[in-house]
Amino acid sequence: MSIAQINPYLNFDGTAQQAIELYQRALGAQLELVQRFGDGPGPDSHMPDEIKQRVMHARIKIGDAVILISDGRPGDPPRVGDNVQLCIQSSDGEAMKRQFAALAEGGKVVMALEKTFWAPLFGMLVDAHGISWMFNLAQEA
Repeated sequence: MSIAQINPYLNFDGTAQQAIELYQRALGAQLELVQRFGDGPGPDSHMPDEIKQRVMHARIKIGDAVILISDGRPGDPPRVGDNVQLCIQSSDGEAMKRQFAALAEGGKVVMALEKTFWAPLFGMLVDAHGISWMFNLAQEA
C-alpha cells in the first residue's frame, strides 16, 4: 500500500514552540524534528528574525502517535476550524497523484502537487466536505 501514515497536522500562528513545550510537559511528547523558516534554502536576508524562528515543520511523538506541527505561512494565520489538517505520508508518487485528484473532485486545490526542497511531491487541498489534506511523498533514500 502506498499510504504509509496519516498524521494530524496542527497549525499555529507563532505559538507552535509553546505548544510543543506544553505537549512535552503535559503529555510526555518527544520532539523528533523541528525545522524553522530560517532553515530553508535560498537567501533569507529579507526575512525578519522573528519569522526565521517560527516553526516551519515539527514532528512530535506522543505514545505511538505522530503529530505534525507548524506556525504556518507568515502573514496567513490559520483560523479556528482550519487549523488542523490530515497529512498523508506516501511512498508511491503515482498512487498519490491518483488519490490527490480523487479527493480534489468537488473540492479546492490549495497547492498543486509539486516538487519542494523537502519532498519530490507535496500538495494541499480541501475536499468536497471541507476537510483539509496535505500529501507528502517520502524522499528517496
